[in-house]
Amino acid sequence: MDDVIERIDRALGATAAVVEGIGAAHLAAPSPCPGWDVRDELNHLVGGMRIFAAELAGTAAGADHDADWLGGDPQAAFARAAGLDRAVWRRPDALQGTVRLGFGEVPAPMAALIHLTEVLVHGVDLAVATGQDALADDPACEHLLAVMQGMDFGAFRRPGMFGPERTAPAGAPAHVRLLAFLGRDLDR
Repeated sequence: MDDVIERIDRALGATAAVVEGIGAAHLAAPSPCPGWDVRDELNHLVGGMRIFAAELAGTAAGADHDADWLGGDPQAAFARAAGLDRAVWRRPDALQGTVRLGFGEVPAPMAALIHLTEVLVHGVDLAVATGQDALADDPACEHLLAVMQGMDFGAFRRPGMFGPERTAPAGAPAHVRLLAFLGRDLDR
């Protein structure tokens, strides 16, 4: 589980590359994440990163998840959140104790896996929604998909989390298979 911190860092880097390529014209594009456009999803991701960082640091996040975390500069908002996120996950005690999430407390290693999922999957959603599929980190997606398939994932298939698994096209790259496993709308 110790490599989960490295995987979070890698996901932050891959997602940062996607976020840099998001222009103003992309923000209203539909996302594979049901009910969201690109701006909604990016705002959710940045807010989640800020809230996770605050929780791990023992400070107040300053706003709730539904606040406008992006303001007028989504790239700068993501960069600030990623910097905070990296710093708190690099703390020596980051994988100790429990972390309070919206649905309750979980052991820190599970919180790290949940956070990795948030950053990697939302980054892939944003890449797909903005035509930047080539930036999806397929090896990281392959690894996360294997982890998810190896656990009892049924508890996470509920509204607001993940939908029923969909069928990925034959020969689909890992990021598409991951999104299909999570119930994302691949036909949007």
